[in-house]
Amino acid sequence: MDAKRNGARIALYGGTFDPVHDAHVAVACELLKLFTLDEVLFIPAHVAPHKRRNVPPASPWHRYAMLALAMQGENKACLRVSTVELDEPERPYTVETIARLKEAMPDAHFLFVMGADSWDEITTWREWERLLSMCSHVVVTRPGYEIFTEHVSPQERMRIVDLRRPEAHAARDGRPIEVTGESKIYFTDAVKMEIASRDIRRAVREAGDGQEGSLRVPQPVAEYIKKYRLYREAHETERHDAGRERAHD
Repeated sequence: MDAKRNGARIALYGGTFDPVHDAHVAVACELLKLFTLDEVLFIPAHVAPHKRRNVPPASPWHRYAMLALAMQGENKACLRVSTVELDEPERPYTVETIARLKEAMPDAHFLFVMGADSWDEITTWREWERLLSMCSHVVVTRPGYEIFTEHVSPQERMRIVDLRRPEAHAARDGRPIEVTGESKIYFTDAVKMEIASRDIRRAVREAGDGQEGSLRVPQPVAEYIKKYRLYREAHETERHDAGRERAHD
């Protein structure tokens, strides 16, 4: 963690990224513009604590390598990958990771990025009320996904800024959102791409050799999947355990 980045506007994009796909990258690029960010920091987790599979996910370092490959190329200098969770011997909760980053960069303005499904389950996350108060949050909704707010307190609901509403677009008039020390919860549907990592894993298993180029992942990631023969195992199942926080897929 670089102290020179203190005072910067940084989005924290956590998840398993198994594998990283085009929608992950599109969300990061859109958030850079929408909030005039200095960078988006991808934070791969060891494994989301709630997830159980018959087949284990790709190793943390395979997933880190794919993220690093996805960040290459023009217009991606502001996309970075962090090992802040992979370096921890104990698998940290999100509230612990954000606390560490805030301690390392006390002047930075952070936004934590989550999917709409994670927002729906936020009250099951460790110290969720403290988590929501630590920094601003961006909830990225999927096409056709209905988002709810009744599960959080009135105090949290007062901090919600729904950027999907026509009046919000009119008020902005194309201007970016200012990120300040006041924590907000932003809802956005700026990226209308329906891609799930589980579908990519399934496609690899079903398509066989030579078909990785048709996956909706950055080309270097497709080549990496082919080279190391990732996601070739048989059927996998996942279930969610109540009370444990959820990372993005």
